[in-house]
Order: sequence, then structure tokens, then C-alpha cells
Amino acid sequence: MSECGGRGSGSSSSDDAADEGGGGGGPAGSGFLSPAPASSSEGRLRRGLHGASLMARRRPELLCGAVALGCALLLALKFTCSRAKDVIIPAKPPVSFFSSRSPVLDLFQGQLDYAEHVRRDSEVVLLFFYAPWCGQSIAARAEIEQAARQLSDQVLFVAINCWWNQGKCRKQKHFFYFPVIYLYHRSFGPIEYKGPMSAVYIEKFVRRVMKPLLYIPSQSELLDFLSNYEPGVLGYFEFNGSPQPPGYLTFFTSALHSLKKDYLGTVRFGVITNKHLAKLVSLAHSGSVYLHRHFNTSLVFPREVINYTAENVYKWALENRETLLRWLRPHGGKSLLLQNELKKGPALFLFIPFNPLAESHPLIDEITEVALEYNNCHGDQVVERLLQHLRRVDAPVFKSLAPEPPARLLDPPLGSASPCCNTVVLPQWHSISRTHNVCELCVNQTAGGVRPSSVSVPQCSFFDMAAALDSFYLKEQTFYHVASDSIECSNFLSFYSPFSYYSACCRTISRGGTGLIDSEQDAFESPTTAFSSLEKKCEVDPPSSVPHIEENRYLFPELDVTSTSFTGLSCRTNKTLNMYLLDSNLFWLYAERLGAPSTAQVKEFATIVDVKEESHYILDPKLALMKFTLESFIQNFSALYSPLKRHLIGSDSAQFSSQRFITEVTTDSFWEVVLQKQDVLLLYYAQWCGFCPSLNHIFIQLARLLPADTFTVARIDVSQNDLPWEFMVDRLPTVLFFPCNRKDLSVKYPEDLPITLPNLLRFILHHSNPASSAPRNPAHPPTKECLQSEAVLQQGHISHLEREIQKLRAEIGALQRAQAQVEARLASARRDEHRLRQQQQALERQHGLLRLHSQQLQSLYEHKTRELEEVARKLQELADASENLLTENTWLKILVATMERKLEGRDRPQDRAPSAHPEPAGTPRLPAGTPPPSNVSATLASERSQENRTD
Repeated sequence: MSECGGRGSGSSSSDDAADEGGGGGGPAGSGFLSPAPASSSEGRLRRGLHGASLMARRRPELLCGAVALGCALLLALKFTCSRAKDVIIPAKPPVSFFSSRSPVLDLFQGQLDYAEHVRRDSEVVLLFFYAPWCGQSIAARAEIEQAARQLSDQVLFVAINCWWNQGKCRKQKHFFYFPVIYLYHRSFGPIEYKGPMSAVYIEKFVRRVMKPLLYIPSQSELLDFLSNYEPGVLGYFEFNGSPQPPGYLTFFTSALHSLKKDYLGTVRFGVITNKHLAKLVSLAHSGSVYLHRHFNTSLVFPREVINYTAENVYKWALENRETLLRWLRPHGGKSLLLQNELKKGPALFLFIPFNPLAESHPLIDEITEVALEYNNCHGDQVVERLLQHLRRVDAPVFKSLAPEPPARLLDPPLGSASPCCNTVVLPQWHSISRTHNVCELCVNQTAGGVRPSSVSVPQCSFFDMAAALDSFYLKEQTFYHVASDSIECSNFLSFYSPFSYYSACCRTISRGGTGLIDSEQDAFESPTTAFSSLEKKCEVDPPSSVPHIEENRYLFPELDVTSTSFTGLSCRTNKTLNMYLLDSNLFWLYAERLGAPSTAQVKEFATIVDVKEESHYILDPKLALMKFTLESFIQNFSALYSPLKRHLIGSDSAQFSSQRFITEVTTDSFWEVVLQKQDVLLLYYAQWCGFCPSLNHIFIQLARLLPADTFTVARIDVSQNDLPWEFMVDRLPTVLFFPCNRKDLSVKYPEDLPITLPNLLRFILHHSNPASSAPRNPAHPPTKECLQSEAVLQQGHISHLEREIQKLRAEIGALQRAQAQVEARLASARRDEHRLRQQQQALERQHGLLRLHSQQLQSLYEHKTRELEEVARKLQELADASENLLTENTWLKILVATMERKLEGRDRPQDRAPSAHPEPAGTPRLPAGTPPPSNVSATLASERSQENRTD
């Protein structure tokens, strides 16, 4: 064991020795590392590896710990780097926007190339570009699906996700808003749709793109086309010779251009293939284009002047069109649409429920009839013929066209008899009004009778209509058997004459039957009652509305205004109206802001807005929106002294609490609060008025001082509440005082007097003198007891005011003392501020001096540094010169010694005597065998010159 142990110890010591030598301590180590020509870094690396191998052999547990620690460090570093890269979460892959059962082809990955491929294979394609996060896209999704279900067999609906960053749609299209709807008709497109995101509107627009031309086969449809309120363009093409006559494709493309430029489709395009129909609109040659205008001369496209192209045809129609009624469709954002239209003059806004897919619109036809009569200034025969067509019920105005002879559009109406007709609104107290409340009554001389409104007839005189009404009421049992909303007609014999017959068509209108009895009762109310009530109490009744023409037509038939006075009214007044249509299903909020009731069952509303006069008027919501009410409304507005009352818009009084010191007045509560029995002090203010809030505490204190049972402090926000012109003010804030019993003698607070509590009290006491406000009756003078009680009341009132004034003086004294304390503190603060400001200035001066001294020291330091550098340079030069001088001196000594030896060699042959001078001991000698330098004179001369340079 000692041997195994000895070997072990010996080997260990030898290894240690070798290691110590290899470490560079001994010659063996030096000899081992010296052959390798490595750099210092390579040497350090080798030494480090060698040290690590030594540590592994001596202590292997330390090496394992170091390896484990290194691995843990690498894992932690890798985990940290991976977390840093995953801070931005990648976008989730898109999912389908439409359901799998939807008829819409959903390309939710933005496959724009596939959309282009399917578009080329389809005749009509609708592309719906959407963003999945867009709220408007989500809202329009259901509307697109509904339209697609109706048209999926004719139109291809494709939805494309244009927001995913890896899709081709996002890379190639750059939309600024979503959703975007494009339509393609074969190779023509895109036609962008910018209308309401409603299924019916989208479907209507798609159908217009599918069939941009309206085929007109008969004269009745021609009259329907020409009597429409929208401008129309007609093209005449003969398809007998070829399936596609020349110019037809150009005309077809111009209709698509119209839809592309105007998404509302206000210009309609029609096609006539009948030669006789074409002659009615002055078209004789195939390929001619006709633009119909109601009041100006209709035009034919001038091919000789303008090239017949699709773009030119559309531009020509757009530049020369005539607008009778215009649809307004605000998009819901900020725009100047309404402002630009209101700048043109007074505007009549008609809110009606509109279904674009409906085949007929009776209410729009009535409005069109009103617009045609209103603008027919010259009694044009074409307009009269179109009006006759609009007034028909069932029977057509014209017979069917015959090839020969052709009927002219301006021929007089058929039928020799011209009856007269009137519209009669039945009073509610008649029994027939249980089933019908509106009848059209006609007087004619034929036993067969006529259909009312089938032709254009004049209105009957009062005497004719009175006789007709008597006979009608006697025969009213004829209409009892049907109680429905449909039109019911009947012919009956005159009660007075056996040769006169009457025709009546009655219908029920639930919208306009209310309010007639109230109007009738108001018209016949005795004025004595109103005056007596005014004497009994200190109140003013709300202003009653002046009876309008439409109300008089119900009450007094003899006051009925004939249609002749309305025809051409736009040319006889300085307040010509521009008429606009709005869909109440979409824009009823605008109607409510203009005064329409929010709880209306039928969303029909008419209003006139006059921006120049800063007023607007509304048609009574109790009346139905029909032809004669609309005509009467326009006549009332156009009258020189208009009976219409300006509609006032105000805030809702329910939102203000009644338990307030200051009463908040609105438009509805103005008559009740201000013009009542009490004295009222009214403050006019606005939210944007910066000076108005500073008066609130003054009016609150005033309301606390004055008794609430006899005095009212109120205010009104005139920016939110309209008032009659006589109660408006021209500046804010303004204070008006309305004394009791003398509301017509309201007083304005002086503008040059500050609005303070004492001034307001003096102003109120001065203008609310009971002696001047109480009505005096000389027949019954006041008694002594009444005067004493009045004096006691006044004394109590004065004592109450004195007590309140004492309280106010005490409060004012306390405020003055507090003000003195605050002023003392402010003075102390000002002194401290002044002292601190002086200290700051002294510190700033010291800082400036220190900065100047620092600059001087810096410059001095730089100067001394330069001087030291110069001295060091000169010292270096002196050292170099001294070294040179020492070298030269040594060489001179050697030369001198050499010269002396030469001289001695010359003198030896002459002086061989033994008395020669010995050589001095300090003379330097040249080494033996050194030859003497040559050219000694030259050497001496050079040494003298060096000495001179040194000096």
C-alpha cells in the first residue's frame, strides 16, 4: 500500500512541478511555450484553457457548477430575447364576415384577383369593400344581405375584406372610408354608390344599373314619364332594321354615366321605339335625343354642334336640366348641404315616408302637381296636359294611339262636358263622417256622371256647391254600407233640378280629421269672455293662432281660394320657394328639430325655413299633408301680410326643477311665468356669454330677499329658446322688469348702471309702486280701512326689507374685515416677494462677477500655459545645443592634441637636445596607430563657425 501510495504521491509532485514549470515559472515552461509564435491574446486563451484543465483535475465539482451556471445563464438570455421579440402580437387570420348561408360571396382574405375574375364572367356585379372592425360596415352587412336575397339570381354580390394587411385588396386599394360599394355593368364601371345604406335604396340603385333605360311603349307611360318631377331624357331608336340601331349603345352608356356621376339618379333616361310616340315629342329621326323641361323650352340634342358621345349626351342633359323638386339626403356627418340650399332663398322642406321600390307614389304626385301649378307662370298648355294626367284616378286621359292620324300631345282633352268639382271636408257632427271625412263633389249635366279628379275641371261656385251639398247630405245614406279607407264613388240626382246630376267620391283620412271642431269653436267664441277673464286676473292668455286659409276652407266654403290664384304664384311674389323632399324614414330627426312632433303616427311634415328673415313656419301637424293644405300653406306664406306665425323652438321645461330660487323660463313657459299676476324680473343670458354667470349670486340673493308669493326672479337662455320678436333683446346680459297689471309697460334695466344688489332693489321698488300699478276706479274710491291695511302691509314690507338690509350690511362688514385681512396678508406677501427679488438680483450680480473672474482666470491660465510651452521649447533647444557643444569641444581637444604632436614632430629634428619639454599630463592622446586628421586648417575653420553659431 505504501508503494501504491508512494507512486501516487510521487507522480502528484512531479505533475505539480511540471505544472509550475508549464505556468512559465521555470525554464521548462519557457522552453515549452517559446517555439509557438502566437499573439498575446492567444497566449492568454491558452493559459486560461490550461488553468481550466488544471482546475478540473484538482476540483471537478467546481467545473460542474460552472458548467451548470453557464447553461442557466444561456437559457435565461434566450428566454429574455424571445420575450422581447414577441412584444407585438401578430394579427389574427381573418374570418368570414358573412355567414355561410348568405348569398354574398365573401372574400375575407382580400382576394382581389379572384373578384376581378368572377366580375368578368358576370353581367352585373356588386363589390362590397369592408373592414371587419368598421361599425358602418357591420351595420350595412344586413342591408347588403337583404338586397342580395332579392337580386341574387340576377346580380353577383361579392364582399371583399380590404383591411387585412396580407390581402391584395389592401395592397392595391387605398380607401379613405368604409364601406365602399362598386357596381359593374359588364365592362362599364366602377359605379360607386354613395346613397343611404338601406336595403331598399341599394336594391333600387342596382335595378337602375341593371336597366338604366326605361322602355316607353304607350302614350300613357309617356305621360307618366314626362309628368315626373325628375328631369327626363328620351331617345328614339328604330329596331326594325337591325337588332342594335346606330347610336343606341352610346345612349345606353350615357345613362350609365349619369348613374356614375349622380348616385341619386335624378336624370332619367327613356327609350321610344314607336314612330308615332316619337312625333309627340318632336322626334322624327332615329337616334334623336330629347330633353324634357316643364317650363322652359324642351331641347333636342344638337348633333351638328356637339359630337354624339356618351359623355357629351350626359353633360348636355346635366347642364340643361330643369329641377322641379330635389331630394336631400344628408350623410349624417358635417357638411354644408343644408346651408348651401338655404342660402338660395326660402325653402319648403317636405318630410314624407318614401319607399324607392314602390311602383306608385300618390303623395309625391300631389306634391308634383302643387309644384307644377306653383311654377306655371305662363299657363303653358303642356303643363296643363300633364296636370290633367296627374289628377286622374282610373280612366286614362287619352285613348290608345292609332297609326293614323297621330294624336298630338297638345290636343284638347276628350269630352265636351266640363264639370266643376270641389273638395269637401265633412264636419265631425255629421253622421257620414263616421265612415268618410273627405269627399270630392262634382256637378255635371250627364246622367252617367263623371269620375271626380279624372279631368282638370274648374272649382264650382258657392251657389252650385251649396245645392250639391244639400243633395249630398240628403243622399248620404248611399255611403253607409262601406266603412273602409278605400275611395268610394256614387252618382245621384240633384234635389233641385231633375236635369243635374252629381258625382261624389269619398275617402277616409285619419290624419287630418282632428282639430276642425276646435278651430270652429275658436272662431265663434265670444270675445267678451276673454276680456272679462283678463279683468279678473293679472294674466295674459297665450297668443291664439290666426285662422289660416286652409282652416277657412273647412269652415267657410265661400272663402275658398280657387286654383287659378295659386297657379303661377312663384312669379307673383318676392318670396319664391325652393321645394325639397326628405325621406322621413331616414331623416325624421331633422323634422323633430324643426318642430315636428316626436310621437307622430304618420311621419309627414312640412315646414318653410327663411334664413334671411331668421324664421321658419310649420304646417299644422293636425292637418293632413295633401294638395289643398299644401297650397294653402304656400299661399299663407306668400301673402303680403302673412297670417303665419313664426314657429318657436325651445327647451323642455320638464328638465328644470321647480324648487329653485331663480325660475328657469323656456319658450313654452314664457307666457305662464312672465305674463302672470306677479311682478317678474327676467334675466336674458346664454351659455356662451362670459359675463352672465357672474350675475348668478346677485340674483340668488335678490330672490332670497323678495317674497316668492308676490315676486318672481327668472332667467331665460335665449340661445336655446325662441321668443316673439317683441320680447327679444339685442345684447346679453339684459334685465327686463314686467310689473303686474302693466305687462305692456315692461322696463329695461339701464345699460350704464352696474348690476348690483342695491341697484336692482332700487330699480324694482321704483317701477313696482303699488299706487301706480293698482287700477283706480273713480266711482268707488278706496275706503279708510283699505288704505290703513295697505299702509300696514307696506310698512311690514318696508320693515322686512330694512331687516334684510341690516343683514346685508353685517355681511358686508364681515366681508370688509376679511378683505382687510386678505389685503394685509397680500401686502406681507408683496414685501417678501420684493425682498426675495432683491436677493435674487444680488445673487445674479455675484454670479456675473464670478463668471467674469472665471473667464479672466481661464485666459490667464491659457497665457501661462503658452509661456511654459515656450520656455520648455527653449530649454530643449539649449540642451540640444549644449550636447552639440560638448561633442565639438571633445573633437577640438583631439585636434589640438594632434596639432601639438605634429608640431613636436617637426621640432624634434631641429631640437635634438635633451632639454626637450615634456608632454603635459592632462593632454589627451589619440589611440595608438590612429593617423592624424588631414586638412587641419579646414577643420579648424569649421569649428570656429560652429562656435559662432553656438554663441
